[in-house]
Amino acid sequence: MRFRKNKIPVLNTQRLRLRLPETGDHSKWSQLRLESRAFLEPWEPAWADNHLTRDAFFSRVEWAESAAIQLTGLSFLLERREDNEILGAITLDQIEFGPSKSGKVGYWMGARFTRQGYMKEAIQSLVHHAFTTVGISRIEAACVPDNNPSRRLLENVGFKYEGVAQSYLEVAGRWRTHVLYANLRHDRRGRTDAD
Repeated sequence: MRFRKNKIPVLNTQRLRLRLPETGDHSKWSQLRLESRAFLEPWEPAWADNHLTRDAFFSRVEWAESAAIQLTGLSFLLERREDNEILGAITLDQIEFGPSKSGKVGYWMGARFTRQGYMKEAIQSLVHHAFTTVGISRIEAACVPDNNPSRRLLENVGFKYEGVAQSYLEVAGRWRTHVLYANLRHDRRGRTDAD
């Protein structure tokens, strides 16, 4: 399945709209990232010097549109429907068809919007869309082992623990081991939470 530019999906949940970023989102996005920096930095790769700049954001917008059209990735902002506030973002990236029919999910939430169920809504919506409309069969996720809120979130939305990847990503200036999770469209596995 390929999306034409005017047919790129917008996913609506009870409280959220998941949509591609637009150039006009830069100010809200950069402010949210800046105010949440201390909250996000322990879990993310180091920010480039130009991370919050307009040019870097416009490059993100171009990449998101191109990836969606080519269906190699879906990169959505989480926008609260009641007031159009940007809360965070979620990406289904490295979408592959052929034998694997898979993708990798990553996400972040602004610090003041955490623990309100927004990301749970977003992940459930994106997973449903990926399985029913995009047509993939496996979605993978990885997080730092001590990021307990993210691990609980993944387990609560149907992802199951699969193992450990040594030195998976460089986070906060050092290579960090990550725990790996996956959600399968037709999952016959029992509970596989990590101890």
